[in-house]
Amino acid sequence: MTAYPPDRHDFSRSAPVRLWEDGFAADPHRYYAALRAQGPIGWAELAPGVPAYVVTERRAALEVLRDTERFSHDPRAWEETVPADSPVLGMMRWRPNALFADGGAHVRYRTTLLDVFDLLEPHDLRARVHRAVRLLVGRIGPRGEADLVADFSRPLMALVFNDLFGMPLSAGDRLDATLGRMMEGGAGAAEGEAEYARYVLELIAAKAERRGDDLPSRLLDHPAGLTPEEVTWQVFLTLGAGYEPTANLVSNTLSRILGNPVYYSTLTSGARPVMDAVVEVLHHETPLTNYGIYYAREPVACHGVWLRDAVPVVVSFGALTSFAEQADTGGRHPGDASHLSWGAGPHACPVKQHTLLIVTEAIEQLTQWLPDLDPVLPRERLGWRPGPFHRSLTALPVRFTPRSPDHPGVES
Repeated sequence: MTAYPPDRHDFSRSAPVRLWEDGFAADPHRYYAALRAQGPIGWAELAPGVPAYVVTERRAALEVLRDTERFSHDPRAWEETVPADSPVLGMMRWRPNALFADGGAHVRYRTTLLDVFDLLEPHDLRARVHRAVRLLVGRIGPRGEADLVADFSRPLMALVFNDLFGMPLSAGDRLDATLGRMMEGGAGAAEGEAEYARYVLELIAAKAERRGDDLPSRLLDHPAGLTPEEVTWQVFLTLGAGYEPTANLVSNTLSRILGNPVYYSTLTSGARPVMDAVVEVLHHETPLTNYGIYYAREPVACHGVWLRDAVPVVVSFGALTSFAEQADTGGRHPGDASHLSWGAGPHACPVKQHTLLIVTEAIEQLTQWLPDLDPVLPRERLGWRPGPFHRSLTALPVRFTPRSPDHPGVES
């Protein structure tokens, strides 16, 4: 039996805060408050029977994010402790890519991603977003009503990322459905993971046979010499990590903008940049809430808690931003990164600028084409998708004056 230091708390016999409950999606602040009441590090469940330490305090979070000597991203020891049908395995199981690697392997994988994304010129990415927005406005504009989640933010990401990764636009619905099920971590998670894996395998097989002007082809030809399997799992990571959180960031930002008429008017008039709203969401409603997942390399004391190995240590960006929302007095600068939503340390987001460009351009273009978006429901009545890892709206219904791309509301 493990002996714990007398001055360190062990949660192994405490009731965990259940982040997999439907109530968590409806009111995450209550769950984060319960975690913070336990101290800088709390005790939770990511799924039934899957416990985790959850870091809710900034100083402790930075320590975990930056300390590569004590903490690892490799989940394989943990995987041996959970059932094969656990609904969170799709998001947490080990794969040979940048997310789950440490040391030299991580540097090798991360360098390939940085190199191929550096070849993507901002003006090219901007043009891809503009084309996608125009296509979607062509679909929804004449109707005078839309769901900005199902009709805009999610299909927008399918269009942009399928374009970047060399898949036909017609494959967008398949990508959207598979990633959504895997992210939610519920009964359909295993099916979503398997279907998404098939999607990526088919993509890499096609690119291995015939290269194109796309990110997978550049990874296959990178001088680091990644194997087709390694490229597959790099794409599995980057396509999923790009699609789902970015779609959520677009819809969460739109909901905040439209829920505040004064805010909306200053954005559409150009008096206030969209980036202000994006940064506000990253501070208060970050789209990837509990996915900074680490593992103690051996049992270790950290901020008054004895952390066992083979148990996830989750840096909760959602808890950090939830606390910031309660404490915020306003006046943040757009460059303020104290929210930690991009992570920190060696595993900080490598494509932050690309993500911000996609989100800001998408919202600016949409509000130029459709400048009188009017939410159907007040913000407090909007629904949120279940799942321990994300903050994601189920729908964002709006009305507006019907328009087509040939007759926009504002010249673009």
